[in-house]
Amino acid sequence: MPEFTLHDETSAPEASRPHLASAKQRMGFITTLNAVMAESPELLAGYNALADLFGKSSLPARAKHVVWVTASVQNGCEYCVAAHSTLALKSGLDDAAVTALRESKPLNDDKLDAARRFTASMVTGLGWVPDEEVEEFLAAGYTKRNVLDVVLGLGMKTLSNYTNHIVHTPLDPAWQQQEWRRSSRPQPARASLCGHRQDT
Repeated sequence: MPEFTLHDETSAPEASRPHLASAKQRMGFITTLNAVMAESPELLAGYNALADLFGKSSLPARAKHVVWVTASVQNGCEYCVAAHSTLALKSGLDDAAVTALRESKPLNDDKLDAARRFTASMVTGLGWVPDEEVEEFLAAGYTKRNVLDVVLGLGMKTLSNYTNHIVHTPLDPAWQQQEWRRSSRPQPARASLCGHRQDT
């Protein structure tokens, strides 16, 4: 297996160093994800830019965590599920909700569950979501702008999930209490209210 360097501010390419510094300021430490991304200054810059933009997007804060965890579960990203489970709990999302997200199960909160279902359908459908599922998301109280916010969040997670798959990024100590292992087969995205089942 090819080994990728875990860079810090001294070993990273010069162009990556400001992005590592800003990521450290945002997170409090240089994550191993940012450390491996630093090999490509452009990837690190792109990921940090998308993270910043998604954080500023109009999607409600708790729904952002739903997008992050759901996308990472659907993509089978062990690193990101652990990281975003930790961050979701710190944000105030309760244990039951985070556990449900990690297990691809419905949430007790109808609006948040609409975000979970829509995100899962986006990932498993490669962006091809039936119109009725978009309407369900809107009917739950989200806006058309929120629909596109989810696309932004998925762009962010695609960069991190795919990087972790290739690099086998070691888990930071900060995320280890929420360690997660993907199943041998991805979970179905949802059972649609329209009566059809959409599998991965």
